[in-house]
Amino acid sequence: MSQEKSAGAGLPALSKSTIWMINFGFLGVQTAFTLQSSQMSRIFQTIGADPNNLGWFFILPPLAGLIVQPIIGYYSDRTWAPKLGGRRLPYLLLGMIVAVIVMLLLPNSGSFGFGYGSLAALWFGAITVALLDLSSNVAMQPFKMMVGDMVNDDQKSYAYGIQSFLSNTGAVLAAIFPFVLTWFGVANIAKKGVVPDSVIISFYVGAALLIVTSLFTVFRVHEYDPATYAMYHGISEEDNTEGGNWFELLKHAPKAFWTVTLVQFFCWFAFQYLWTYSAGAIAKNVWNTTNATSAGYQAAGNWYGVLAAVQSIAAVVWSYVLAKVPNKYHKAGYAGSLLLGAIGFLSVFFIHSQGALIFSYILVGIAWAGMNTYPLTIVTNALSGKHMGTYLGLFNGSICLPQIVASLLSFALFPLLGSSQVNMFIVAGIVMACGALSVGAIKETYAE
Repeated sequence: MSQEKSAGAGLPALSKSTIWMINFGFLGVQTAFTLQSSQMSRIFQTIGADPNNLGWFFILPPLAGLIVQPIIGYYSDRTWAPKLGGRRLPYLLLGMIVAVIVMLLLPNSGSFGFGYGSLAALWFGAITVALLDLSSNVAMQPFKMMVGDMVNDDQKSYAYGIQSFLSNTGAVLAAIFPFVLTWFGVANIAKKGVVPDSVIISFYVGAALLIVTSLFTVFRVHEYDPATYAMYHGISEEDNTEGGNWFELLKHAPKAFWTVTLVQFFCWFAFQYLWTYSAGAIAKNVWNTTNATSAGYQAAGNWYGVLAAVQSIAAVVWSYVLAKVPNKYHKAGYAGSLLLGAIGFLSVFFIHSQGALIFSYILVGIAWAGMNTYPLTIVTNALSGKHMGTYLGLFNGSICLPQIVASLLSFALFPLLGSSQVNMFIVAGIVMACGALSVGAIKETYAE
């Protein structure tokens, strides 16, 4: 890698409006992801899933991402379809269409007469979750790749900052939808085994938002053709059409790729438990119920949506703070953010007040900001323009693998810790603290 030009060294400066449009569809994609992550546990427990088995359902999304994102990267590196938008945008269109269809089906898992707790209902939910995550991954990856393709080194932090802002804005909208709809009088409870209308309509609104924001990017962004891309990145046109063996690329990946992957492992492991157990933990600690069909549990589900919004707002604010941190203090900002997040995870175990949980999720949001601000910038700066999409697809493994490991370990940890969803936050806090400590292994490098 030392003899290659930096991925963004020869790229021209882009207008701020162009950078916004490159990222704009990320708002809709993250809305879909957040609806899935914040409501999935609630949906499955509502239709009769045993909390001891939640880990099985939460394995499916990261497994889909682990497989799909490198494939999308590999083939989009070799794609040029100008009538469909270019190199990355055709995959955005495909992912968007499938995701919208699945978003209309998933919240209706309990509405097709399968029966409460039936295998049919659970399988339907599991398959739709897998399809939603697969299609959302197909739609999401192009945005990450287009920043690497089109944005120069000087503007890259700004571009990923905008992506983080839009991501967290989408997360806020998705998280508060059920709460706001309930406030306007939409039913937040339903008959046993049926998902409430507040959740169903939230998914419908999210699907509409995904369509609108994605189309803005499709119609307003013009990707570089292969010759222009090669010229700007200082490579030949053949560099992205030849080779690309995943094992060879990983073998020659820069050190930063692997050290950031280590940090990512701890971070995403912790967040997997946040998404899996938040609704149940809040219901137990604040509403004193473990009955997923009760009004108290559904209220806890709505409050988790509000807390997820708080987390995202905190992430937006903290991302702005981190953007002001000088380069020489990046590692300190990264480690400090993760350490505060660890405190937030641990505090959930001790707090029994609905309002006090806001503090916990603010700290979790600070960690989320660090996770969204630093990894892609560090890794893309260390890469050349060769096989950019494939490398970023492979780097997604640093997000997916820890979620899979966390879900598998939950089958042993959950009963070991008394089958208590609250206790899983102790594990999450300890693991996030390990992530903060592992930041010290990172050495930022740039392809030359």
